[in-house]
Amino acid sequence: MATEELIRAALVDVIDPEIRRSIVELGMVREVALSPAGDVRVGIALTVPGCPLKAKIEGDVVAAVRGVEGVRDVQVAFTHMTEDERRALSVQLRGGASGDAASRTSSVDPRTRVLAIASGKGGVGKSSLAVNLAAALRARGREVGILDADIYGFSIPGMLGVQQRPVVVDQMIVPPVAHELKTISIGFFLDEGGAVLWRGPMLHKALEQFLSDVHWGPLDYLVVDMPPGTGDVAISLGRLLPRAETIVVTTPQPAAQRVAERAAAIAVKLEMPVIGVIENMSHRVCPSCGARDALFGEGGGASLAATCGVPLLGSVPIESALRLGADEGVPVVVRDPDAPAAREIAAIAAALDAERPAPVGAGRIRKSLKIVS
Repeated sequence: MATEELIRAALVDVIDPEIRRSIVELGMVREVALSPAGDVRVGIALTVPGCPLKAKIEGDVVAAVRGVEGVRDVQVAFTHMTEDERRALSVQLRGGASGDAASRTSSVDPRTRVLAIASGKGGVGKSSLAVNLAAALRARGREVGILDADIYGFSIPGMLGVQQRPVVVDQMIVPPVAHELKTISIGFFLDEGGAVLWRGPMLHKALEQFLSDVHWGPLDYLVVDMPPGTGDVAISLGRLLPRAETIVVTTPQPAAQRVAERAAAIAVKLEMPVIGVIENMSHRVCPSCGARDALFGEGGGASLAATCGVPLLGSVPIESALRLGADEGVPVVVRDPDAPAAREIAAIAAALDAERPAPVGAGRIRKSLKIVS
């Protein structure tokens, strides 16, 4: 027979889709009314009016309560938290720190492993690799976030199919969640088609806010999509995320390899250890005969890895499934996990997750790349 206690216990399993914690723990469950006939009315207080994921929460509450024996029908009534309640929730999520105090420190858990995906030039597929690597790590059961640090050329929202803006709770930004990945990007704060016309100090401030005001929660990995090149954003990230590990992305041709060496060089100067190289667009596999076609040449990834003294983590083939996934907002490792590119990215994620590669000494890379301090 259904009781209020059993219904509240069932609601513990309902997770807020953005904050990623139980709605009971977050204080969102208010009244639970049960009639003798088994009709249940549940009151839910949303964090903000017009919550974009209201329908998702309603469906999960209904499903959870209907699973209690003796329940015949479920109705969900919504309200929203008061300013005081939101302030208290913000303090709770920040571990007791107020918004002003929290804004001076990073909200990224010290135990979170930060992977900075970098390239020397644009057009090598760095962003699509960052998205798919994050999704592959999530498929292994890890909690993963993505920070789109490519302020001028942001593309992560589109690649993940995220359309809603972040929710703000008492100066704390709750990042949107897509494919179970928390993500933040400057693109969420611009009108459609908007362009960023900022100088260095403004870029630094934006990144600082992404790392201090965003509620990332207890992540296992934070994947950072770095901008191409060696400009202000890369320097700011090196200061704000000093423990980040750098993975350099290149394509096979020598011209791309030489430019990618600069990305490795700047990472070393910023004391962000380089842990490996990924060669993207490595080859095309003929779908009918299985033959390999090296469209952009061969050996660039292996040569870059040898120059840096780090492992070649993988060679990802070029194929339409990878491009389709990015265009449709569904990473290929989710959309088509058996595609060759998806399998290679999943293998890279497994290797990174299984054993943390030992960073090569900065002195060795400095010597290999002829870096002048």
